[in-house]
Amino acid sequence: MTLQYNKASLSACTSILVGRKASIDGSTMIGRNEDAKASWPKHFVVHPHEEFNEPQKYVSNENGFTMELPQIRYKYSATPEWTDKEGLFEEDGFNEFGVAMSATESAYSNQAVLGVDPLVKDGIGEEAMVTVVLPYVKTAREGVKRLGEIVEKYGTSETNGVLFSDQKEVWYFENGSGHYWVAQRIPDDSYAVVANQLAIQEIDFNDPDNFMFKLDIQEFVNDYNLNATPQTFNFRKIFGTHDQSDAIYSTPRVWYGQQQFSGKTDESPESQELDFIKKADRLLSIDDVQGYLSSHFEGTEFDPLNKSANNKRYRPISLAKTQESHVLQIRPDLKPEIAGVQWLSMGVSSQSVYVPFYMGITDTPEEYKIGKLPYDEKSAYWTFKLAGVLLDSHYPELGTMFKEQQKSINITLRKMLRDFDIKSLSKDDDQLPQFLTSASQEMAKTALDGYKELTAKLITQSTDFSPLNFKTDMNL
Repeated sequence: MTLQYNKASLSACTSILVGRKASIDGSTMIGRNEDAKASWPKHFVVHPHEEFNEPQKYVSNENGFTMELPQIRYKYSATPEWTDKEGLFEEDGFNEFGVAMSATESAYSNQAVLGVDPLVKDGIGEEAMVTVVLPYVKTAREGVKRLGEIVEKYGTSETNGVLFSDQKEVWYFENGSGHYWVAQRIPDDSYAVVANQLAIQEIDFNDPDNFMFKLDIQEFVNDYNLNATPQTFNFRKIFGTHDQSDAIYSTPRVWYGQQQFSGKTDESPESQELDFIKKADRLLSIDDVQGYLSSHFEGTEFDPLNKSANNKRYRPISLAKTQESHVLQIRPDLKPEIAGVQWLSMGVSSQSVYVPFYMGITDTPEEYKIGKLPYDEKSAYWTFKLAGVLLDSHYPELGTMFKEQQKSINITLRKMLRDFDIKSLSKDDDQLPQFLTSASQEMAKTALDGYKELTAKLITQSTDFSPLNFKTDMNL
C-alpha cells in the first residue's frame, strides 16, 4: 500500500491546560484533540524502561530529522499511528516520573518572522517530539528545557505548541520560527484553551519561575524590526498570524471555552484579542475538561447539529477528523503511579468515552495495540469509531439513546476508578504495577463491551430507516 498522507499538513487540534488550584480536586490537567483525518487509526502502547549499551539515534521517517539520544530511556506511554511509514506521531503520554506531555497544537507563523528565521525542512516536528523528549525528563520544566534546546540546535520544521505537566506545574511551549521559542507556566489558579494559533502573549523576561525562552529572542526581534509595539513583547503579535482564517477557524473555539468557563461576555467569537490566560468562574473538573474537548458549540447557533444559517460558520472542537482525544490528569497526594490518569478517547470525542488508564501500567489491552486500514472489528479505535459512524446517519432518531448509553458507561468508569483508587492504596510497591495494569484493562473492557452493545442497538434500530422501507399491512 502506498500512503498518500502528510500528517503535518492536516493536523489541526484543540488544547486545554488547567492549573492545580483551578481544578476542583487539586489536579493538574492537560488535554488535546488530535485531529487529522476521519479514518486514521491510533494505537496505545507502553514502552518499558530500557538501558542501552550504546548511544541511541532517532531518525524520522517523515522528514529525516536525526539526533542522538541518551542510553537510558525511561518508561513512557504513547499513542502512535497505526503505521510508522510517515512517522511515529506518539502524541501524548506519561513517563515513569509522572511527567505528562502532549504534542502538538499546530499553529502558524507570519511571513516577516519566517523570512528571517525560516522553518527547517529536516528539523524536529510533531512526529518526533514525544519520542525524543518525554522518556528523558523528570519534571515538566525539564521537558520545556529539553525541547527548547533541541529546537535551538536542530531547528523545527513546523510551528507548534506543546503541553507539559507534572503534579505541581503546567507549562505551554511554543516555537514561533525555525529556532525561536518561548514557554509560559499556566498560573496555578488559571486555565488556557488553545486552537491552532500562537497563543502566548506578554513575556516577562525577568520572571524565570513562569517564563522560559531562547535567550537571544529579544535581540533577534529588535535586530530585524519585528515588534510593532516595542514597549511590550507580545509573542503572539510578533510571531503569529492574525488574518480572517484565524477568526473563522481558530478563535471561535477559544471563545467557546472561555464563555463556558469564565462566564458570558460580549466578546466576538472572531476576536483576535482573546486572552491566553484566564480564570474560571468555578473550580474545573475532569468532566469540564472532557466536555470542552467533546463540544461542538452546543447552546449556540454555531452547533453543526442545529439547522440555523450559521451552523457551519465555525470549525467545531469535536469533529469527524479527531483520531483520539486525551486528558492527562495528575491528582495530588498520591504516588505518581496512581496519581496520573491518562483518559483516552479513541475516535471522535463527542461520540466516544474517555477510558482511564493509570500512569503505572506496564502494558495496554490488545485491542488498543491493533487496528489498521481498512476497518478491523477487533480494534479499540474502530470499535468506538463504528458507533459514531452508525449514529451519524440518523442523529435525530438515535441521538438520545446514544447519549444515554454513553452517560451510563461514563458513570460506570468513574465508579470503577474510585474503587480501584482505594484498593491501590493497600498494594505493596511490587504488587502495584500489575494491579494498576489489570484495573486499567478491566475499565477498558467495560468501555469496549458497552460500545459493542451500543453498536448492536444502533444496527438494530437503523434497519427501519432504509429508503426501501414501506409501511405494509401486517395482514398481507
